[in-house]
Amino acid sequence: MTHVNEKIDERKAVLFTIKTEIIQRLNIQREEHQIDDDTPLFGNGLKLDSVDATEIIVMLDKAFNIQVEESDDPSYMRSINSLASFIIHKKTA
Repeated sequence: MTHVNEKIDERKAVLFTIKTEIIQRLNIQREEHQIDDDTPLFGNGLKLDSVDATEIIVMLDKAFNIQVEESDDPSYMRSINSLASFIIHKKTA
């Protein structure tokens, strides 16, 4: 059971870091707790654009030491949750 709790804690930490980094880097006028994990990054969600997408790629490198590759499925940028799954997958790959 401890292993499951570690996974949950890791995911919570990644989600928190994503939210705080996005708020700081993209000047989002919300608090971390006001952003739902399933909030879309683009469209009706946080209303990010292609410049913001580039900034997220930089954030992945700086905050998580993850390089996005051409072959990566771009759907990882769909929501906060999909970004977290992408980061956790990359860290364990």
